[in-house]
Amino acid sequence: MKEAYVLDQDFENIGLSQLEKGEYENCTFRNCNFEYANLSGFSFTDCEFTGCNLSMVKLVKTAFHKVVFKECKMFGLQFNECNAFGLSFMFDGSALNNSVFYQASIKKTVFKNSKLIEVDFTECDLSNTVFSNCDLSGAIFDGTNLEKADFRTSVNYSIDPALNRLKKAKFSLSEIYGLLYKLDIDIDKNS
Repeated sequence: MKEAYVLDQDFENIGLSQLEKGEYENCTFRNCNFEYANLSGFSFTDCEFTGCNLSMVKLVKTAFHKVVFKECKMFGLQFNECNAFGLSFMFDGSALNNSVFYQASIKKTVFKNSKLIEVDFTECDLSNTVFSNCDLSGAIFDGTNLEKADFRTSVNYSIDPALNRLKKAKFSLSEIYGLLYKLDIDIDKNS
């Protein structure tokens, strides 16, 4: 069975049943509900998802190349199962709570105005990544490359400098506790 090749199409208010398995290039998806769908083996290049629900979607060997997610609900996604070749995306105003990026190489990724609550970034390469105005409550950083990453406008992160690579990473003074919590010291936030 031949897989679909879809170019320059706009999809709005659809579910998986209206989407053929295949390769999608330069397509937009607006207000689509793919919750619990199986997108395994699909390929998305230069696509944009806006206002979509992608929670709990299966992503085995799914390819994302230069894909933008805006205001999407993306709970519990296993990005570590995606096709690693050329994996690149940007998130703006999206909620990725409980998603997993274990061992993913996603250098220079931009996470903007997003909720990354309890996201697992264990052993990821996040070098040169920008976390702009994100909530990282409970996010896991363990063996993670965060060199030159920018956390200056984000909040609620807890990163152990002994377990992660932080050379030239940028942090705000107001959130410095997120780097010092393991030292069990008292920091007066009123000074």
